[in-house]
Amino acid sequence: MSGVVEIAKKAGVSPATVSRALRGMHHVNERTRSKIVAAAMELNYPLRPDLIPQGLVKRTNRIGVIAPYISRWFFSQAINGIEQSLREVGMDLLLYNFSQVDARQRIFQQKQLRGKVDALIVVSMPPTDEEFTSLLSLGIPITTIGFTHEGCTSVAIDDVLGGKVATEHLTGLGHRQIAVLSGQRETAYNFDVSDNRNLGYIKALNDVGVEWNPELEIHGDFNIYTSEIAMESFLRRKKLPTALFCHSDEMAFGALKAIRNKGMRVPEDISVIGFDDHDIAQYIGLTTVSQPPQFEGQVAAASAIAEVANPAIERKKIVVPLSLVVRSTTAAI
Repeated sequence: MSGVVEIAKKAGVSPATVSRALRGMHHVNERTRSKIVAAAMELNYPLRPDLIPQGLVKRTNRIGVIAPYISRWFFSQAINGIEQSLREVGMDLLLYNFSQVDARQRIFQQKQLRGKVDALIVVSMPPTDEEFTSLLSLGIPITTIGFTHEGCTSVAIDDVLGGKVATEHLTGLGHRQIAVLSGQRETAYNFDVSDNRNLGYIKALNDVGVEWNPELEIHGDFNIYTSEIAMESFLRRKKLPTALFCHSDEMAFGALKAIRNKGMRVPEDISVIGFDDHDIAQYIGLTTVSQPPQFEGQVAAASAIAEVANPAIERKKIVVPLSLVVRSTTAAI
């Protein structure tokens, strides 16, 4: 792929002028910018969509979605929301799903994506700086769900606030010995959800004069089975907490099974709160912090569609509200 120097030679301008023009800076006259864009296109240099003459933009009528673990509730709900919004405007969804590190590396390479989609939506998987640079070089709009990144429209809840809301509910009921069942940071996917929810948990504890106790953190995963196993191990302790904050409802489902297998009662012996408001949560009476992943997907898709139609549109950080849903798994002590 040609670079700035080659474009400068072909257009008969300086590399600095090429750099300014390709970044969309205004102090480059339109005639010079047009020469630079024409040279860049001839050399197959990836351009921002707003720099390409409208008559030359080739549309695929597809939006790409990059997401891991599509069998998990959050991801499946978000993808469903994206698909609904795309279907309404006659666009298709091209899903890039993976569960292996090498697959991630292949997907974030330009050759896997170039020319196949008009925009990308990345779900809860922050790219590295190198990966993000690769994505930007595609010259298509990028929207994120579940995290923020400079230069992109993002749709996300405030996970720190969510962790704080969950823990404040428990402290408001008089609990001070509050364990947390957290998801481990998965380096392959760069998830930071648990880190942020833990920050809110610790802040809420500090607000009532309780210091964070690492012995009350249970390291699980964002699924039912591993959470049940982790909770079974934790329950072998002699001194147990009076409440448990789980970083997802699926983790709470596993924890509840382990608690009841031990003969303990919820909420009489231990209160449990989850996070997400999974479809099943209402049927088992789980108190939880509710977020709307399907709505997040719809908003992200609408933003991506708008940016395809108008690449110069302002990028926004959209914060989706969350709420506390009190049911029967929490009680005062």
